[in-house]
Amino acid sequence: MSSAYTNSSLGFDSVIGQQKAADIVISAVKAGRLPHAIMVCGPSGSGKLPFAMALARYVCCNNPSDHDSCGQCVSCRMANKLEHPDIHFVFPVIRKKDGSAVVSDDWIAEWRNRIRVSPYFSQADWSNDMGDPNKQPLIYTAESNEIQRKLSLKPAMDGYKVAIIWLPEKMNEECANKLLKLVEEPPSKTLFILVSEEPEYVLPTLAGRTQRINLLPIGQETLAIYLSSKFGLNNADAQEIARRSEGSVLKAIQNISLSEEEKICFESFTTLMRQAWRRDIRSLKEWSDNIASRGRERQKIFLRYAARMNRENFMANFKIPDLNYMTADEAAFAIKFAPFINENNVKGIEDLIEEAIIHIEQNVNAKMIFFDLAVRMIVLIKNR
Repeated sequence: MSSAYTNSSLGFDSVIGQQKAADIVISAVKAGRLPHAIMVCGPSGSGKLPFAMALARYVCCNNPSDHDSCGQCVSCRMANKLEHPDIHFVFPVIRKKDGSAVVSDDWIAEWRNRIRVSPYFSQADWSNDMGDPNKQPLIYTAESNEIQRKLSLKPAMDGYKVAIIWLPEKMNEECANKLLKLVEEPPSKTLFILVSEEPEYVLPTLAGRTQRINLLPIGQETLAIYLSSKFGLNNADAQEIARRSEGSVLKAIQNISLSEEEKICFESFTTLMRQAWRRDIRSLKEWSDNIASRGRERQKIFLRYAARMNRENFMANFKIPDLNYMTADEAAFAIKFAPFINENNVKGIEDLIEEAIIHIEQNVNAKMIFFDLAVRMIVLIKNR
């Protein structure tokens, strides 16, 4: 499998380090045993969406081989351009300013642009592309009608009709229930590919109608080869970044250079910890108001980042480099900060952050959540 992604190819050769999973689905296709509904799961950055697109291109290909779609037929060329008439994308979107119902096609130009940059991207990247990272993107009820309409049409190219549904956990309940009926009684030669970051939040009855494919973290050597090819890194740097990236292309890219969202999270985390140590209540109130002004998804991104930094700083105390996965900036901060995270408070801080995530998901007032977290952090950070 090729180590570098190219915009001209959306086949299995562009999916980094997932040859075993590719072999499994190709064998199922050739044996006529491919289920009509699949849910692709796995760690963030493992290539779930590019894998789904590669499978869609394969089942629609006019001349597939034993290893991949041909990449040259009319069907493959249209799939590469993200304009295949029988491959439909469904993804979370935000409502327009007038509040009208929206469907994925309203944002298809932005979606295509995002994939053309790279099919490896995060929910935060997509929210930024839509121009309002503070809004909660969802798959609305109107989308189920669109899916049904598209899949009821005769195939334009006399092959499979494919619906790639990115983040089905973002479907509202009515949409998920309507989709369930379609999955239970699908039109002939129809393939549903659900791509989930959090499969536990997918409607259980819908998830139960799919066959799950779990992608594994990308191997360190494979990831290092990709980084050398894509970013021109020397072998030593590529190997070190691959080691710290835990099998994730997204983490690897962030480890090369912190994304804007990661920079914001890093600054917010360091500010919280410094002000908690100083017991600066006024500054902590300002900090909590600032975090609360962000959208729910960005608040959860920060909290997950804070949880990771809590663990990383605790592990830094053991001074075993192979146990740490921090960027250069994070490691520099940890030199002085790590001693303040120890066996007396690491679990308490972890529980505090997890509690905040639960409250955010329950739509509790964000200002209350983050000010409470900040004040309680004072006690925990002093517990040495």
